[in-house]
Amino acid sequence: MRNQKKQPDSDVSKIDYGIILSVMLLALISLITIYSTTYMMSTTPSLRPTIMQVLWYIIGAVAVIVLMQFDSEQLWKLAPIAYGLGVLLLILVLIFYDRRSYNLQGAKSWFVFGPVSFQPSEVVKISLIMMLGRVITKHNMETSERSLSTDWKLLLQIGLWSLPLLVLVMAQYDLGTVLVYLAIIIGMTLMSGVSWKILLPVFGVIGLIGGVLIYLVIYNRDILLKVGFMPYQFSRIDSWLNPFEDSRGDAFQLAQSMKAIGSGRLFGKGLGMSEVYVPVRESDMIFSTIGENFGFIGGCILIFVYFLLIYQMVRICFDTKNEFYAYMSTGVIMMILFHVLENVGMTIGLLPITGIPLPFISQGGSALLGNMMAIGLVMSMRYHYKSYMFSEEEEHYGMH
Repeated sequence: MRNQKKQPDSDVSKIDYGIILSVMLLALISLITIYSTTYMMSTTPSLRPTIMQVLWYIIGAVAVIVLMQFDSEQLWKLAPIAYGLGVLLLILVLIFYDRRSYNLQGAKSWFVFGPVSFQPSEVVKISLIMMLGRVITKHNMETSERSLSTDWKLLLQIGLWSLPLLVLVMAQYDLGTVLVYLAIIIGMTLMSGVSWKILLPVFGVIGLIGGVLIYLVIYNRDILLKVGFMPYQFSRIDSWLNPFEDSRGDAFQLAQSMKAIGSGRLFGKGLGMSEVYVPVRESDMIFSTIGENFGFIGGCILIFVYFLLIYQMVRICFDTKNEFYAYMSTGVIMMILFHVLENVGMTIGLLPITGIPLPFISQGGSALLGNMMAIGLVMSMRYHYKSYMFSEEEEHYGMH
């Protein structure tokens, strides 16, 4: 690679304080909301969830610092190792999963170590992002002229590397996480440069499959049950379509969430104030607490903080001009964006309930650790690569 003229930057300026500020604001919102939910609003108040969230944030901060030390060349070499470890973790959890969670809803997603549980699929998202970033960048480096043939080859490679992880997560009966993986894959594929002459038919086929699945959900669920779908997943769809028809049964959680958010009105009832009971509102349904305590304004402030975080990530991509980092950043952005849209959407009844947590806010160490690792990847971009001026070509993965 040709040497490029760099702006003089101090070590301090290599740290992106915009991202740090955004994450700190989300951490503050998380701790306040979890404290409100599990201590002030609970009939059995406990400080343990809030303390555990603080500890997981500390662990996540360490993960960010560690990942920041790796430059793009090192991450390039680590990607296959991370992918292999991810596959191994997903296989092991199918063998040593928590039997209690399986009995509740058929899920095989969790390891349990005493009082601590861990969901490996949350951190394996980072392995998928790193590996797909490497696959796409390597293909583009080795392809002098793009054609439909080379684009098909790239699409096949993306599919082959993604399929093992998708199959293993599907075997855990975790539809929500499968959807997150698909969002990552689709986002990175769209950014890879594959021709729309290929993508349009592919998405058309996906749309057709989706239409067939919707038809089977409505008219013939027996077929889907035979191929691995669980009854509770259909219950979530039914409750989404008619949340108040069975508000005391399967739709109880969604109906209560919508009532809680609606009752908060414009400014909310105040911290710790609740008149509506919502099951599991400290984790997947935590947005219902934000809506009830802080109202529409509080929800809008939270969405704005997410916007700031994503904006900082996009800006870093353009500043660093590194192809490998750009694809990984795309995967991180798609992961966070899908989580936010799906979680907020499901709590207000716009989307089906899938059990996807609200990034950086919901109680849960596995998801928080995965999100913080993603932040570490993005911050590594700024830490190791200064802004390039007057560059005639872009870096691929930082090797000169």
